[in-house]
Amino acid sequence: MDFNFKNIVKDAGTALSRVVQFTEEKLGKSEKTELDAHFENLCERAECTRKYTEKLAKDVEAILVPNPGIRIEDFVYEKIEKQRPSRLTNLEYMGLDMVEAGTCLGPGTAYGSALIKVGQWEQKLGQTERDFIGSAGMCYTQPLRKFLDTEMKAILKEQSILELKRLDLDACKNRVRKARSMLGQSNGKEEVPPEILLEQAERDLRIAQSEFDRQTEITKLLLEGLSSSHAAHLRCLYEFVDMQVRFYSQCTTIMTDLQRELSSSRQPSPMLRLNSEDLEPLASNKYDESFTSVPIKSSQNTEQ
Repeated sequence: MDFNFKNIVKDAGTALSRVVQFTEEKLGKSEKTELDAHFENLCERAECTRKYTEKLAKDVEAILVPNPGIRIEDFVYEKIEKQRPSRLTNLEYMGLDMVEAGTCLGPGTAYGSALIKVGQWEQKLGQTERDFIGSAGMCYTQPLRKFLDTEMKAILKEQSILELKRLDLDACKNRVRKARSMLGQSNGKEEVPPEILLEQAERDLRIAQSEFDRQTEITKLLLEGLSSSHAAHLRCLYEFVDMQVRFYSQCTTIMTDLQRELSSSRQPSPMLRLNSEDLEPLASNKYDESFTSVPIKSSQNTEQ
């Protein structure tokens, strides 16, 4: 393999110049080229967009898939471009267990029959939830993740290149100032004349300024393109809300139908006897009150 030694030396010199410039800026020994206020505002908006898009994507993913282990597993499958396994929801697992329990305890009994019915409707509820999870991921979280992996990465890359070009520009400005300060000073015979150094420094400065301006325009175009990304994210948000409305409406319908079916098949509870007295069946919503309303006679009072 052939190596261009001159290019290697040049790249090393450029990297060293950037490190020196960056260090001097941090120490306050060198001036820094400032970008205009509009460009700075675009950069701040881009950073806010990146930060909160990441947060929103994580928040929605945590709601759709509460188990962090499963989220990590899905992330790995996505990175290796392999289809993630199909999983039942917790409601579907519970429904299956209810149906199995009701079958084992006896479909002919009131309890067994109710377990089977509730289990079947819970499976419907779980299927509805699974459909919502898949649809919400496609309409909201996936577009956000794609934006972060493509557009946002491109912006960050161009911003990084712009910062390097800015360091090169300021380093050239420092060399020009140093060369100008050397004009009129006596030099040894072997040293390069200050006029030659100044001419070379000014030539490098013009090149660095041109590259910096070009990179600034490229980065600015990408930053201004975030407005269209925000519009796309707004459409995704509207669609996500519409899906939530449909999902909760379907859940309400399923549970209302289940409640109606259970009420139609519910048999009256038998009379209870306590201290040779007949008591009415306990109302389902009065459990707590019933336990405190029954008087308990003390043995000491009975003896008296």
